[in-house]
Amino acid sequence: MAQNKKMVEAITSRDEDFAKWYTDIVKKAELCDYSGVKGCMIFRPYGYAIWENIQADLDRRFKETGHENVYMPMLIPESLLQKEKDHVEGFAPEVAWVTQGGSEKLTERLCVRPTSEVLFCEHYKNVINSYRDLPKLYNQWCSVMRWEKTTRPFLRTSEFLWQEGHTMHETAEEAQEETLRMLKVYEDFYRETLAIPAVVGKKTPKETFAGAEATYTIEPMMHNGVALQGGTSHYFGDGFAKAFGITFTGRDNTLQYPYQTSWGVSTRMIGAIIMVHGDDDGLVLPPKISPIQVAVIPVAQHKEGVLEKANELKERLKKQYRVKLDDSDNSPGWKFSQYEMKGVPVRVEIGPKDIEKNQCVIVRRDDRTKQFVSLDDLEQAVEDALQAVHDNMYQKALENMKEKTHTAVTFDEFVTIAKEKQGFIKAMWCGDVECEDKIKDVTGGVKSRCIPFREERISDVCVCCGKPAKHQVFWGKQY
Repeated sequence: MAQNKKMVEAITSRDEDFAKWYTDIVKKAELCDYSGVKGCMIFRPYGYAIWENIQADLDRRFKETGHENVYMPMLIPESLLQKEKDHVEGFAPEVAWVTQGGSEKLTERLCVRPTSEVLFCEHYKNVINSYRDLPKLYNQWCSVMRWEKTTRPFLRTSEFLWQEGHTMHETAEEAQEETLRMLKVYEDFYRETLAIPAVVGKKTPKETFAGAEATYTIEPMMHNGVALQGGTSHYFGDGFAKAFGITFTGRDNTLQYPYQTSWGVSTRMIGAIIMVHGDDDGLVLPPKISPIQVAVIPVAQHKEGVLEKANELKERLKKQYRVKLDDSDNSPGWKFSQYEMKGVPVRVEIGPKDIEKNQCVIVRRDDRTKQFVSLDDLEQAVEDALQAVHDNMYQKALENMKEKTHTAVTFDEFVTIAKEKQGFIKAMWCGDVECEDKIKDVTGGVKSRCIPFREERISDVCVCCGKPAKHQVFWGKQY
């Protein structure tokens, strides 16, 4: 090993200090760096590659459901933002303003987009005239800015990357179907690509997106029991259309308002991947979005034929997978630790004795199991290993979520669970915002996560006030 190379540095234990563990992984796995602007990250190549793979998978899903990509301006005139009252009030505390261009003060402030509903509405007013123009199924990939007071890489940053879908429909029924269809796309993506289970349901009125009639959410649980709002889908009804004067000639030749949806996920998904799957040795990346799916490590590479054989394996595997051959002068032990810390799902080791036996060693990142495989069966063995990694990651996350989901019938029971245990709390709710506020105040931050689509009848009364219950709610603390 070269004298100027360092062994992989230790990472703070997840159980000792979860926040420090998270920061250690973000920095040591070289996912991002801090910039000179508070709350704005620099995506390093490895972190951005994860986002590119997420983006490619989701973009394919969106296009398969008929959506087209567009791009809207970054800046929004204040007069345009003010057209939807509830919407602007919801974002007012987080808005960043541009007040000067060059050396001249602007006559009207420009908002750096926190989201783009109003921009899409302005455009839709110009391009929707008849029912024949509907539906409009648009999505954009961009960055947005929300001036966060407390920031943490990927989880809460002032500027972040995301996609935002904005669609217009002829009928309320079509728009409502779209809202739920895109939520299902997110749910499938989390399960099939990120290996992350989640609670899925409807937000309470208090937690509904500003300007929306209904908000639906996907809520994965992190390893420490804290929730992360993983993605949302909103039904707007015709409120924005009326505010912006968007009309179309219907099938009965009358002027009508279209019905609108919006939906989005962001780079906070990378934070979810870290906190759901990571361990004390670093990242554990789902195979489908890992920048490197297979790391080929030559053992005793100075011996004749080893590097040549390792390169041959790389050439075979790169036809199907994202592969890296590490032929650096670091020791095999250093490389093993490095790629484990980077979360690479599968490692293929090849040395002189392996070559003699026409075999290699396949090591899985999720459970570190080793398997001796004939080189004749290499491609199939790697495929099987990657699928096994994904399935095991999902199952471990599901078991953690089940283990950390509790049930409360009385308020005292609820408060005790919130104080002594981690995770979600299932409890009944009367529907009054006063009870939501009381629960949050008394428990130090436990909020309603969602009303699940499949509600359980835990009891007949609200866990907080004792009045007749209307819904079962998942409650929990959030990032």
